[in-house]
Amino acid sequence: MILLQGSQLERRFGADVLFSNINMTIQDNSRIALVGRNGAGKSTLLKILAGIEAPDEGTISKNRQAHIAYMDQHATLDESADSRTIFEEMASVFAETRELLKKSETLAMQVAELAENPNSAEFQAVMQSYDRIQNELQARGAYSYESEIRMVLSGFQFPESEWNKAITELSGGQRTRLALAKVLLEKREILILDEPTNHLDIETLMWLENYLPSYPGALLVISHDRYFLDHVTNETYEMTGGRLEYYAGNYSFYLKERQVRLESAERAFEKQQKKIAKLEDYVQRNIVRASTTKMAQSRRKQLEKMDRLKKPQQDERAPFIRFAADEESGNVVLTADHLGIGYDGKEVAYPISIDLRKQNALAIVGPNGVGKSTLLKTLIKEIPPIRGDFTYGANVHIGYYDQELGNLHSKKDVLHEIWDDHPTMTEQAVRSLLGSFLFSGQDVEKSVASLSGGEKARLELAKLSLNHDNLLLMDEPTNHLDIDSKEVLENALIEYNGTILFVSHDRYFINRIATAVIEIAPDGSTLYLGDYDYYLHKKREQEERSAAMREEGPEEATPVAPISSDKANYIANKAEQRTRRKLQREVDQLEEEIEALDTNIARIEQEMLNPKYLNDPGALNDLNKQLLDAKATQATAMTNWEEKALELAEYDD
Repeated sequence: MILLQGSQLERRFGADVLFSNINMTIQDNSRIALVGRNGAGKSTLLKILAGIEAPDEGTISKNRQAHIAYMDQHATLDESADSRTIFEEMASVFAETRELLKKSETLAMQVAELAENPNSAEFQAVMQSYDRIQNELQARGAYSYESEIRMVLSGFQFPESEWNKAITELSGGQRTRLALAKVLLEKREILILDEPTNHLDIETLMWLENYLPSYPGALLVISHDRYFLDHVTNETYEMTGGRLEYYAGNYSFYLKERQVRLESAERAFEKQQKKIAKLEDYVQRNIVRASTTKMAQSRRKQLEKMDRLKKPQQDERAPFIRFAADEESGNVVLTADHLGIGYDGKEVAYPISIDLRKQNALAIVGPNGVGKSTLLKTLIKEIPPIRGDFTYGANVHIGYYDQELGNLHSKKDVLHEIWDDHPTMTEQAVRSLLGSFLFSGQDVEKSVASLSGGEKARLELAKLSLNHDNLLLMDEPTNHLDIDSKEVLENALIEYNGTILFVSHDRYFINRIATAVIEIAPDGSTLYLGDYDYYLHKKREQEERSAAMREEGPEEATPVAPISSDKANYIANKAEQRTRRKLQREVDQLEEEIEALDTNIARIEQEMLNPKYLNDPGALNDLNKQLLDAKATQATAMTNWEEKALELAEYDD
């Protein structure tokens, strides 16, 4: 059932058109991601769909029974909440339900008082009212609303000990989290969220990812958290160049399908250009010859009637980032054994052990406050270790990215932020480098202090790229970047020939970059030899094993014959190799099938352009049916390829 539909929407600012001809349909079970560059108009479109702003052109149609809950990235609780506690604010969502419960209690007392005369008209009337309210309470799930509040508050990291805390005592971030919790409890038919993940830690994000798939209404969300989008959404709209493109899958599907569409459009454009050139050449050579002028005129008409394709292009700028180490380090890059870290003499984590080898990428994860950033600052010797020590290997040169962007000088302009560190570069070379990081023209004359968070992040990455270090220590490098800039950074780090040790809460980023994950806790560190998904898998296995041992008890545990570590690894590796080879064969076969289908689709499309079909609609319909069948088969093959390729990637990681 369609809940909301936007048709032919347009938004203008003066003479500038932000977007036009926008169409979107939200079904009752929709799980939609809206993605695109900053400034593309995503938030504006959400406000139009939510009825907060009116479009300049187009219409919004909404099902009368559908109610919208909308929360933007800056939303917080309104002032009316200041007189309540945390639990009272959540309970206010159920004000009508609580009133019904009170009425039910009153009626129950009346029923008890009149029970001595069950045949009286008064008793029957009260019973009817009581039954009607009971049915409504059952429909509302009234008797479980308090447990639902408890579940949501716990999920958003509000411990029960704080539920009676006054709203006025909460920080801005806490108020925002509580506002999102309240919106979820309202359970409107359409839930529209603009950057709901901005103020959430990984633990809360994981809870939200498990909660939203079972949300009873439709979901439309903007988020820079790609891992979140992959786990919560199954449809993607991309806002690009003032238009909206639809993709029938989650974020990862969208990335692959967008590339496929771009390549297909480029091939179609190139083929048409060749055809146009051939026709134009024929016309030019034959239009003046009496014997061929009619054929030349026919081809000229073909050219005039041709629906010319526009040249496909990525019409939005993306930074160009490249990291390259000038010198190789030794194989052992960093070792730490029983390292204790902290600040002001207070230890926050011990013992930490690290064995980082050349060209590996090690992600540091752990709860807030456990000392992840402190560990990096200890390793660059900004903070002394509380106890223990660490050692760098031979020929290690360190580059450091600070999440606070403290490596920048607020009194300098953009140009001299780079030039002062590299005075032998020409001004043109500095400007060229800055241009690749999206600082062009007068942008380079801006003061560093006036830059946005994203601009400062790009400037710090530009500085880091010039140093050509072979070990990068990076503290939350994606914090201020939009999705496209994150992807460019990821590709640069994947191609980097050095070693990386980094802290990040961006799980998609960790999955793409990390060859291993080290979890920091107050009582030490644990190493996981895989990406973020592997780390989560192993954590679940450990929790399930611990739970099983607690249930069985030590005396009931079944003894298992020990297997040597070398033998166990050999068996596991052989099994993984067999599975990987099988997956690789399946991926290769699917790629060949997709390529053959693509060739066939191109052949049919070319055939349909043949003038002989202009007067033969039956044959043209047959070709069109062949084309639709081929595209459907290709879509199925692409889905199968994506599943197999993802499985293969897990082994490669």
